Amino acid sequence: MMSKKVIVIGAGFSGLSAATSLADQGYEVTVLEKNATPGGRARSFEADGYTFDMGPSWYWMPDVFESYFNKFGKSVSDYYDLVRLDPSYTVVFGENDFVDLPASLDELKALFEQWEPGSAARLDQFLEQAAYKYEVGINQLVYKPGRSVTEFMSLRLLLDVLRMDVFQSIHTHIRRFFSHEKIIKLMEFPVLFLGALPQNTPALYSLMNYADISLGTWYPLGGMYKIIEGMVQLAEEKGVSFLYNQDVKEIEVEQGIARRVRTATGMFEADVVVASADYHHVERQLLAPELRSYTEDYWDKRVMAPSCLIFYLGIGKKLSNLRHHNLFFDEDFGPHAHEIYTDPKWPAKPLFYVSAPSVTDASVAPEGCENLFVLMPVAPGLEDTEALRERYYDLIMERLEHLTKQDVRSAVVYKRTYAHRDFIADYNAFKGNAYGLANTLMQTALLKPSLKSKKVKNLYYTGQLTVPGPGVPPSLISGQVVAKEIAKEYAPGQRLPVSN
Repeated sequence: MMSKKVIVIGAGFSGLSAATSLADQGYEVTVLEKNATPGGRARSFEADGYTFDMGPSWYWMPDVFESYFNKFGKSVSDYYDLVRLDPSYTVVFGENDFVDLPASLDELKALFEQWEPGSAARLDQFLEQAAYKYEVGINQLVYKPGRSVTEFMSLRLLLDVLRMDVFQSIHTHIRRFFSHEKIIKLMEFPVLFLGALPQNTPALYSLMNYADISLGTWYPLGGMYKIIEGMVQLAEEKGVSFLYNQDVKEIEVEQGIARRVRTATGMFEADVVVASADYHHVERQLLAPELRSYTEDYWDKRVMAPSCLIFYLGIGKKLSNLRHHNLFFDEDFGPHAHEIYTDPKWPAKPLFYVSAPSVTDASVAPEGCENLFVLMPVAPGLEDTEALRERYYDLIMERLEHLTKQDVRSAVVYKRTYAHRDFIADYNAFKGNAYGLANTLMQTALLKPSLKSKKVKNLYYTGQLTVPGPGVPPSLISGQVVAKEIAKEYAPGQRLPVSN
């Protein structure tokens, strides 16, 4: 039989999705992972009896996860147990001003109505539009490979696109329905997952509000890493091989075709290569200059989603006034956003987020203790020093203690920090970014870096720097999309792709 070997570089969500989808179609798939464990940014670690998810902590769009496992005749419940959070999360607007966002739509409408009479009916109208956008956007548009304008040329799809407000900002769209400051902040919050300002994010992404309000916020018992464990188990069931501590050094290309992938410890023959690693790193470090699809100037002009400063904290006591997810919006987001997107610098008065999974799940912390994940979004490409990390630790913890009315720092028994330098060291992340490319109008679909190399016939890309974009569900989808493109151009029995 003719060779049909696929090498996947990286075992994050998109790499696992691509590898499993290809193995299911008959390819011989090997995943080369730089780190000692799978998961990429969604890795986990244990310390002093605490289990910390290192990256993603929000489980939204449960249908996308279920659809993924259903493709292979499985269900989410075959691999992990989900619980719906209620309240979904808490927003801290200031001292003694905590707002729980209820899972119940009726309760949320009652809350809105207290702030702005008539807003409950307008929320129904808003969500009706958002549901349509979710149906078309998530089930149609994001599964497009973004390689040709012809993908979007069907009359129905063109009409759908026009109905989805792609040329209006979500900032303007939300203000057509609501005027109360707190409602606007709550409705704009989900867009922050997309890595861009509401003013620069298409109103199409009100679909994120539908995901938030209608589909709910969930949690896999044991932590987000349970998803990775389930995906790896499924991949291995399909025959995928995993090799860890394999730092890829070069993609060897002959006559425009990737033939081998070289790591620090070995050489691997390939008929197709899928790069789930950082796109910029692959182009600049693993390929010869003449084989790069994009110039350094191109990359420098990309609008990146934020990086972040993270504190993993083990607390030797139980805390009060914290939910599973807590958004601290006690400062104005405008200046902080300016310091992320338009004048990159370490922020003066940052907003921040605290996840306390031990509130829901006793397994992630010792008895009587608390597990905290504290995150502050910051601009990519900044200087990252221990002194800066400590300065912001004190700043954030002081506000956390003041607002929740308790001492926290004296009870910290474990502490680890993570920021730009770590994203670069662990993931070769461009400018130390955490979330990939911002989902602006000019970086949507066809305008993203292509999922297929322009110079190497059998080299494909997947993940948060290509279609459909940043986030866990999009990364799951990205792997499936690239696998479908490979299957169209390179059947398992063929040695080389049909065309570029």
